[in-house]
Amino acid sequence: MFDIAFSELMLIGVVALVVIGPERLPKVARTAGQWLGRLNRYATQVKQEIDRDIKLEELRKMQQDVKDTAQRYEIQAGETLQRVEETVTQETAGISRAMEAMSGVSTEAAAVAVPPVAPTMPTVPTAPDAALPPAAPEHPERTV
Repeated sequence: MFDIAFSELMLIGVVALVVIGPERLPKVARTAGQWLGRLNRYATQVKQEIDRDIKLEELRKMQQDVKDTAQRYEIQAGETLQRVEETVTQETAGISRAMEAMSGVSTEAAAVAVPPVAPTMPTVPTAPDAALPPAAPEHPERTV
């Protein structure tokens, strides 16, 4: 804060001794020390209050930034929800039109009255018995 050398302090002490006198110098020095201590504490308190105010202002700014960001996300979410709802509505309408078209086709097909066709079983050609390998006997006879 102040740039005072030791030699300058000695000069101030000698002048104070001459002006104030040796009897009152200790009391004046004590009082001056108390005043300097109070001044130092006051300066420290002012610094702390300034720091506290700066931090409080930074917190308020951060809070406002968070509120702004949250509001932007809320708006984006609302817009996204609206787009999704529009898409769902469009797709539902398309599905409904397709279902109506399909139901119209099925009623037209029923109106034509095509006779039902009986399903036929495919025939599998069978081979003559001679082509089959001979069957193994159930109980082969034992030779002794």
